[in-house]
Amino acid sequence: MSGALLTDEERAFLLGCRRIVLCTIAADGSARPAPVCFAVLERGGNGGTAAVEVLYTALDEKPKRVADPHLLARVRDIEACPEVTLLADRWDEDWGKLAWLRLHGTATLLEPGATSPPGAGTFEDEHVTVVSALRARYPQYTGHDLAARPIIRVAITRVLSWGTLG
Repeated sequence: MSGALLTDEERAFLLGCRRIVLCTIAADGSARPAPVCFAVLERGGNGGTAAVEVLYTALDEKPKRVADPHLLARVRDIEACPEVTLLADRWDEDWGKLAWLRLHGTATLLEPGATSPPGAGTFEDEHVTVVSALRARYPQYTGHDLAARPIIRVAITRVLSWGTLG
């Protein structure tokens, strides 16, 4: 995967996780962690440009404190400060098996019907592609109307890992 930020080992570790933790920054400067479901897609890589991993997490219909996903704290945080961190980890009583992967990136809200710019080596209809990827990864989403809801899109800018990921 030439130009990709994630190594093959890091990508396999990440995709082996069923949930990760999204950390945004609240208005008071404190970290606001939330466990999330996710999908990772590679974008770009055409015409000599480097491939960029993009991670997506749905603002799904699981019970939340507010009905409108645009009013969720994590969405307000991203609108104020789009820099986020995601943490994938493996815990084991055998501490020789401990490992974590930390992804830093820039988050935006991907609204239904959002398309990628022509010729950018990206998806024609990004939102539709992401909804399909999330449903393929989490069968529970077949009963959610993800097509009508925004999705958090994180362009990964930096990757750090520790431990034996494999």
